[in-house]
Amino acid sequence: MTIEEIETACDAGQALDFSRHKAGALEFPLHAMFYPLGFPMSLRTNSAEALELAEELFGMFKQQHDTEPVLVDMYVTEGGSTDCPPAPLHRFIWPIRLTLADADNFMIYDMERGSTHIAVTSGAMRHRLFVGSLFLGASAGAHLTVRHVTPVHAACVAMDGHGVLLCGDSGAGKSTLAYACARAGWTFVTDDGSYLLNGKTDRMAIGNCHQVRLRPEASELFPELHGQRLAPRLMGKPTIELPTAMLSRMTCAHTVRVDFIVFLNRRSGDRHELVPYRTDVARYAMRRAILGTPESRAVAYETIERLLTVDTFELCYTDLDWAIERLKKLVQEGQ
Repeated sequence: MTIEEIETACDAGQALDFSRHKAGALEFPLHAMFYPLGFPMSLRTNSAEALELAEELFGMFKQQHDTEPVLVDMYVTEGGSTDCPPAPLHRFIWPIRLTLADADNFMIYDMERGSTHIAVTSGAMRHRLFVGSLFLGASAGAHLTVRHVTPVHAACVAMDGHGVLLCGDSGAGKSTLAYACARAGWTFVTDDGSYLLNGKTDRMAIGNCHQVRLRPEASELFPELHGQRLAPRLMGKPTIELPTAMLSRMTCAHTVRVDFIVFLNRRSGDRHELVPYRTDVARYAMRRAILGTPESRAVAYETIERLLTVDTFELCYTDLDWAIERLKKLVQEGQ
C-alpha cells in the first residue's frame, strides 16, 4: 500500500490494519491427527489433498504412545511447475533442519519446538509419491528420532517371533531379501528403515509394514511386480513402491523383538556362508545415521549398545533362495 493510498484511506475515514503482514498470513483451516509409527502428529493444512495424502501415509497406524504431538503445517500454493521437483538437498544447523527441492518446494524443521513447516506447489502435488515420501512422509521422522526412537538403516523380518535385522548400505539387497523372506512365509516388518524404542531393554523394533519399496530390477525376480509403475525420482533413484495390503501371502507386523543382526554381503563371489561379524564395525555403521543434540545422540548410542548384545553375523551369498534358508536355520538353531 503506497503512502498516497494511505492518504486516501485516511481522508475517507477508513481504518487500516497492518497487524498481519502478508508474509505471516498463511491460514490452515484443515486439521487432523495422525500416528506415524504410533506417535501423535498434528497436521494443519489448507489442502484437502494434503489430508488425503496423510491418510494414505499414516492412516493405517494406530496410537501406541502418549507423547507430545509433533506439529506439522503443510501449505500448498497454487501453480508451480508440473514437472517432478528435483531430489531435495538437506542442510542442518541446530536446531533448524532444511529440506530443499527448489525455491517453491521445501520443508523447515524446528527441532527444539518439535514442529515442521512444509511448502509445496499444487504442481508438485501431482507427484504424490515424491511429496508423500520426501516431504509429508518425512515430516515427523526427524522429530521422532531425536525424541523417542533410534533409526537403524536395516530391513526387518521375523520368524516365530524372532526378529532379524538385515543391515547394509543402499543397494546391499536389504529390501529384496526382506520381500523374498515375506513371500516365503516370514513376517514382514519393514523394508529399509527400522526404529528402536529408546529407554527400553526389550530391543523392540518398529517399522512401516504397510509398504514395500524395491528397485526396478526386482521385477526380474518377482513376477508379480511386472508392470508396476515407478515412483518418480524418489531419492534420485527409480523405485517400485507398493502397499503390502495388495500383495498376497504377506504376513505383516508393526513391531518385533530383535534377536539377530545380519549384515548382507553379495560381493563375496561364490562364497555362501553365515559367519560372525565385527561388533565395532556394526556399532559405527549404526551410529553414522544419528543426528541431534549431544544428549539425544547419547541416548541413541545407549540404545544401539543394547541392540548389540545380540549375535551379529555377515551373510555372504548370491543365491536368494539359499540366503532365505540360511536365515531360517539361524532363527531355528541360533547359529
